[in-house]
Amino acid sequence: MGDPTMGRNAPDNIAPRIIRAHKPLHHKMAAQGSQAEMDLFCPICEEVFKNPVVLLCSHSFCKVCLQRRWAGKVTLECPVCKRRSSNSDPPCNLALKNLCEVFFEELSLQEKTAAGSKALCSLHSERLKLFCLDHQQPVCVICRDSKTHNNHKFSPINEAALDHKGKLETHLKPLKVKLDRFKQVSVNYDNTAREIKVQARQKERLIKEQFKKLHQFLEEEEEARISALKEEEEQKSQMMKEKMEALSREIAALSDTVRATEEELKAEDISFLKNYKAAVERVQQYPTYPKGFD
Repeated sequence: MGDPTMGRNAPDNIAPRIIRAHKPLHHKMAAQGSQAEMDLFCPICEEVFKNPVVLLCSHSFCKVCLQRRWAGKVTLECPVCKRRSSNSDPPCNLALKNLCEVFFEELSLQEKTAAGSKALCSLHSERLKLFCLDHQQPVCVICRDSKTHNNHKFSPINEAALDHKGKLETHLKPLKVKLDRFKQVSVNYDNTAREIKVQARQKERLIKEQFKKLHQFLEEEEEARISALKEEEEQKSQMMKEKMEALSREIAALSDTVRATEEELKAEDISFLKNYKAAVERVQQYPTYPKGFD
């Protein structure tokens, strides 16, 4: 498998380390390569472009390099042709960025090829052609004949690799089965989570409908009770009005009787005695407490 950090999605903090580690190789390739390869290097840092931006004059630079060059300057100009730039945040040169990423991929492939050619024994600088089954490590022919590996069993590198890959795949199978189960459980969990949300929304709608009906019932009950209260108020008010009118009439009649009787009391004796009987009858016709006013 290739190093995933070397692809088009390589993180920004990885690319500078690759450039610094292989800077001599970059310049050697640029010196021996075409003008197209030379165009992959930033004029400021002289390294492969990282997040290249392009100015109106068509010159490109690393975004960070250009920001550092322009830091604190009032007049912004191209570091190459000195043409002024009115844009402090120039656009990304996407085509150049893609070319640089392809360059990194080719460099990664070359490094892997070189690493494969350097698979030599650290002790004898011989190619590692055998695999010691006792020490479980690659060895060369000289290592095989040394005392360190005396009476050990060996296998060719390709056979040992095939055998160990088979063993590793055997150990990998249960993990794949477990992974599939975990994925299925994850799917079940997702379905359950969605079902929980669906049920919650359904219950929420049901609760809102129930409370809407309850509110409607309470509003109707409130209107009915208020209407009954108003009707009762009108009835009692009418009854009270009739009683007050009747009482007013009684008061008027009684006032007339009191006034007439007081007039009789002021009359001459003979006149008083003549009218006494009628006056007494008039006074006695009213009860002590009027009926129907209690």
